[in-house]
Amino acid sequence: MPCCAAARRVALLALVTAALWPLACAPAAAQMQRNFPATALRGEVVFTQPPAVLLNGEPARLAPGARIRGENNMLLVQSALAGQRRTVHYTLDLSGSLLEVWVLTPAERAKRPWPTTPAQAAAWSFDPLAQTWTKP
Repeated sequence: MPCCAAARRVALLALVTAALWPLACAPAAAQMQRNFPATALRGEVVFTQPPAVLLNGEPARLAPGARIRGENNMLLVQSALAGQRRTVHYTLDLSGSLLEVWVLTPAERAKRPWPTTPAQAAAWSFDPLAQTWTKP
């Protein structure tokens, strides 16, 4: 009987280790580079009363179904950011509302240049693998 109990304990330990292994590797996943689309512009957003925001000091709105991703790439609700000013990358929908918003990490903010207007994005070259822009 003691042999069976020991075997069960070893099997249980192996099962728990296998179940917790992905959690031990989570910090490595958080350090992966996020890939922004070539249509993403950089700006400053002040999160005010939903769905209103200030984008680069001008009134703007979040589109219905807009997604805000934090520095860890997890989805955030606008109310969690109320009153905060953040440097972001964002995309616009056809009506000019913010559709995708990514709150930038310090490393992402350090990547320069990054276009702030559609005219700049049209004139500059984007390398999607390196996630960098080059001015002409």
